[in-house]
Amino acid sequence: MLLVSYISENKAEVIEGLQKRHFENPVETIDKVLLLDESRRRAQKDRDDALAEANKSAKEIGMLMKSGQKEKAEAAKASAAENKQKAKDLSSTVAELEEELQNLLYQIPNIPHPSVIEGYSDEDNEVMYEKGDIPTLHGGSKPHWDLIEKYDIIDFELGNKVAGAGFPFYKGKGARMQRALISFFLDEAVDAGYTEVQPPILINEASGYGTGQLPDKEGQMYYMPADDLYLIPTAEVPITNIFRGELLQEKDLPKKMAGHTPCFRREAGSWGAHVRGLNRLHQFDKVEIVEVQKAEDSAEAHERMVLHVEMLLQKLELPYRRLRLCSGDLSFNANLCFDLEVYSAAQERWLEVSSISNFGNFQANRLKLRFRDNNKKTSLLHTLNGSALALPRVLAAILENNQTEKGVLVPKVLQKYTGFDIID
Repeated sequence: MLLVSYISENKAEVIEGLQKRHFENPVETIDKVLLLDESRRRAQKDRDDALAEANKSAKEIGMLMKSGQKEKAEAAKASAAENKQKAKDLSSTVAELEEELQNLLYQIPNIPHPSVIEGYSDEDNEVMYEKGDIPTLHGGSKPHWDLIEKYDIIDFELGNKVAGAGFPFYKGKGARMQRALISFFLDEAVDAGYTEVQPPILINEASGYGTGQLPDKEGQMYYMPADDLYLIPTAEVPITNIFRGELLQEKDLPKKMAGHTPCFRREAGSWGAHVRGLNRLHQFDKVEIVEVQKAEDSAEAHERMVLHVEMLLQKLELPYRRLRLCSGDLSFNANLCFDLEVYSAAQERWLEVSSISNFGNFQANRLKLRFRDNNKKTSLLHTLNGSALALPRVLAAILENNQTEKGVLVPKVLQKYTGFDIID
């Protein structure tokens, strides 16, 4: 959530940033924010003035009664009562204006970083570089949805029977590959200085608003009305909400957390060219890394997080490329995001496996996440997160890129976790 003070001091920049995002009616929206804020501040001042007058009259009543000035004392009582009621009415007005302002601010996305190019969709994203060799497959090579059936490692029909489309069963070596990838990603995160946590996979409404999934992505989340809880779309949500409402000390920064969870998203499409097999699911596993940083350290932390995820892909020997997302493809909360995509040789296309985002103080403002520096000054922190990594498309690329006539070779870095070197 943008700070009203920032909007007020940088109105033209904010409007320009929203226009870059193709946000509807940015000028009218920002003008309404500033008008509501001005009305709220005026009502607060009038309320405070009324309370001050009421208190002043209340102090005079006793003195007037002692001096025998009964009529003036009665007038002071009436004045105190009138101003107290006025203050009460103005308090209601302030609360209404604050709620209206807050709801409007919830609808405004973050402002893109200056390095973000203008665009409308993922087709406009900026490819920064590619690394790794594209494999040459043998003549009988197959896409991963045929390989998983051939080697009986993932069962979509069984998942559909038990839950529905987009909820696969991993079996045998497929299940062990999942466990291997999770363990590998977590071990690498811990080695990089992240504290491992195992968070809940259910969140309350306050957590959803804290990280910006609500109200932006309400339609994409699974909701349980009987309990007023949501299944998480990513571990970013519960992990970042660890710090909701916290006032951290400078000596305790930064905070670096990593966690594995299943993730649940209703957005999966129908069976087709780009959503077939593991390409898009309703439930999938992911290891997430989250950092809480001071403003001056967040850009460096962001780059370090991207390099960490790239290192994972290098160790898995997967060809990948790095993209800087354009303004139209940025998430609601992010001001800068890099995507990493792996090349899936049998499908002959790039698959997104990670988004690493810097949110600036946008989430922290919603979360009321601050720190006190060594000079006792309090400031909002910056939050960052990234997939390190999401499993389905990584597994799809491993299966396709490493297939041979004898079976699928397991990346060397995973073999100590799987206990086998080939899926056959």
